[in-house]
Amino acid sequence: MPRTKGDHEARRRDVSEAVWRVLATHGFSGLTLRAVARELGATTGLLTHYFPTKNDLVAHALDLLEHRSAARPRRAARRGLPAVRAALLDILPLTAEDTAGNRIRVSSWDTALADAALSDDYGRKYARSREKLRDLVADAQQSGELPAGDPGRIAAGAQSFVLGLVVQALFDPVAFTPDRQTQLLDDYLSALASRPPAATAPTATATGSPATGPPASSGS
Repeated sequence: MPRTKGDHEARRRDVSEAVWRVLATHGFSGLTLRAVARELGATTGLLTHYFPTKNDLVAHALDLLEHRSAARPRRAARRGLPAVRAALLDILPLTAEDTAGNRIRVSSWDTALADAALSDDYGRKYARSREKLRDLVADAQQSGELPAGDPGRIAAGAQSFVLGLVVQALFDPVAFTPDRQTQLLDDYLSALASRPPAATAPTATATGSPATGPPASSGS
C-alpha cells in the first residue's frame, strides 16, 4: 500500500526526535546523517529523502532547537522586576530539560560562527531577546524597582550575565547547581536595583549601535 500523508508526517516526527536525541547526546559536532540513521534504526539512504545534504540536516536541527525553545513553558510573573527575574530564570539550565536545551544551543555556536548567514541570524535572535528584556527593564524602571538609566544597556548587561552563568553551569554543574544559579541571579538583580542611577551620557543601544540617549521602549 502507498504511504499516506499521515504516515509521512509521522515518519518526519520520528526523524526529528532522532535528530534531537543525537543533539542532546553529542551536540552539533556529532550531528551526522549516519548518527541520526543509527538513532532512528534506519539507513542513511532513507534520511536523504529528508536531508539531501549535511547543511539541510543542520538547518533542520537549528529550526528544531528554536521551535522547542519557543514552545517550552515560561515562568509567569507580575510586571516590573519580578518579570525581569522570570525572563532571566527562563534562560538558565535549572532543569534537566533546560540543561539539555542549553547544551545543544551552546554546541551550535561553533557551527553558527563558521557560517556568515547563521552568525547573522543568531545575532538577530539575541538582539530580539535583548529588546524584549529591555522593555521589561523599562517597565521596572517606571515602577521604581530599578534605577534610571539606559534600559538597553541594562538589558545587554543582564543578558551577558545569564549567558555567562549558563556556560559556567554547563561546564561545572556540581559548583553551579540550580539553587546557586538562582542565588547568583538574585544577587545580581539586588545589586542592580540598589545601584545609583546611571548618568545619561551617550552610550550604545542593545543592538550595539551608537545612541544619543536611552532607546524608546516598544511593545521572545
